[in-house]
Amino acid sequence: MATNNTLNQALNTQPQKVSAKNASIKVLLESPTIQAKFQNVLKEKSSGFVSSVLNVVNTNGYLADAQPMSVMTSAMVAATLDLPIDPNLGYAYIVPFNSMNKETDRWEKKAQLIIGYKGYIQLAQRSGQYRKLNVAPIPEGAFISWNPLAEELKYDFTKATSDKAVGYAGYFELLNGFTKTVYWTRDQVEAHRVANNKAKDKRALTGVWRDNYDAMATKTVLRSMLGRWGILSIEMQNAVSKDEKAQTLDDNDQLVEDRLDITDDATNSDSDNAAADANKSSDSSSKAKTVQSSKSNSSLTEQQQKDIYDAINGDKK
Repeated sequence: MATNNTLNQALNTQPQKVSAKNASIKVLLESPTIQAKFQNVLKEKSSGFVSSVLNVVNTNGYLADAQPMSVMTSAMVAATLDLPIDPNLGYAYIVPFNSMNKETDRWEKKAQLIIGYKGYIQLAQRSGQYRKLNVAPIPEGAFISWNPLAEELKYDFTKATSDKAVGYAGYFELLNGFTKTVYWTRDQVEAHRVANNKAKDKRALTGVWRDNYDAMATKTVLRSMLGRWGILSIEMQNAVSKDEKAQTLDDNDQLVEDRLDITDDATNSDSDNAAADANKSSDSSSKAKTVQSSKSNSSLTEQQQKDIYDAINGDKK
């Protein structure tokens, strides 16, 4: 895994001796270099945040299997936005995804940050420019009409016939008097979800969408509304640009988008990936030359991916 030179050299001076197999996000977060990064961003709150990262990883078996550096960079994005990552709070989530390494032809688990609707509300509130801000599902039976041109939404919650949402409404009013009302039908939300689904089966419910559809639908409407018509503070711009995108560190220690071929939510497709690997292995006899070539190329890539582990162990190349 590619890492920046500064981080690599700093980790190389650490006294800890652990096997590459046992190196973990805990080892990374305990390094002075990483702790200094969080300290610089969060000040006195850094130790508590780092502890929450370890707790999230320890209670999520899928996340524990993700590449440690991807978990750390996801946590760093949350730290720069000052959003807690405890999934029970609903502000932000660190989620593992399977990505295909085209050089090694193998699956890898890498984490990325997903901001919840509460996180977007928190960022909007910090701007100090909102008099009112709300977003809510409209239950079946409560919807009456929607005029998108005049932004007139009519509903009656007393007439709701079930808890199932048929649409999602958002509204805000700025201190200067500007107001905005939006309404998405459930079909519009579903079309957005399918279009942006990373799974092979685009219509499959995976990850946070599977676990809490209404929360993610609410976040989708809120993010669209604030991104198009809200106050674009620096924090809000960072949130929109980094939300649901894997991050990595460049050679200048800056967070940049990791251009991955992400295929699936890792919590929903491990069996499919294992089957795919098995199918590839069964074809190896008819592709001997290709496989041999792949092995010769993958040795270098695997060593690059283990740079962080070798640096921790003090190995010299």
